[in-house]
Amino acid sequence: KKMGKKGAKKKAVDPFTRKEWYDIKAPSMFTNRQVGKTLVNRTQGTKIASDGLKGRVFEVSLGDLNGSESDFRKFRLICEDVQGKNVLTNFHGMSFTRDKLCSIVKKWHTMVEATTAVKTSDGYLLRLFCIGFTSKRQHQVKKTCYAQSSKVRQIRAKMVEYMQKEVSSCDLKEVCNKLIPDSIGKDIEKACSFIYPLQDVYI
Repeated sequence: KKMGKKGAKKKAVDPFTRKEWYDIKAPSMFTNRQVGKTLVNRTQGTKIASDGLKGRVFEVSLGDLNGSESDFRKFRLICEDVQGKNVLTNFHGMSFTRDKLCSIVKKWHTMVEATTAVKTSDGYLLRLFCIGFTSKRQHQVKKTCYAQSSKVRQIRAKMVEYMQKEVSSCDLKEVCNKLIPDSIGKDIEKACSFIYPLQDVYI
């Protein structure tokens, strides 16, 4: 019986020789559909390459998707289908860059946060978070602009009401088109101005 040499070196194989490149395609609501490329192991036996791609989540800056440099939003896109060498994605989430979040938090202001879960007209369940800050009234001399807790509760209720109203009547594509220019945040800012002036309201 021939024994294998103990501690014999394994033949070095470059793992990249077993992999294939696929193009990531963003949904049609974005200007730039070509997002980037991703790697996956080649189809071998029962292991199909497309199965390894489905469910993958890619995080892309809105600046790359819409060709503008000033965007601070990051979109998460999930792979739903593979056609040839193209990975077709759908909206999976949106968040802010950390530097933007840090820049809007200020001293001497009240921060108001609200969260709600809404179903879109095409059946997707979205969890929405809203953030806003109180702002000084015109000609205000006082350094601080803190809102009373009763006012904060009223503002939070308005935020939830607007988020549910704006999202429940739209499908996922229309919701994304509202999130890109943040029209919902501007509407909330306007609607809450009679309770307490707000600034930097974002979804």
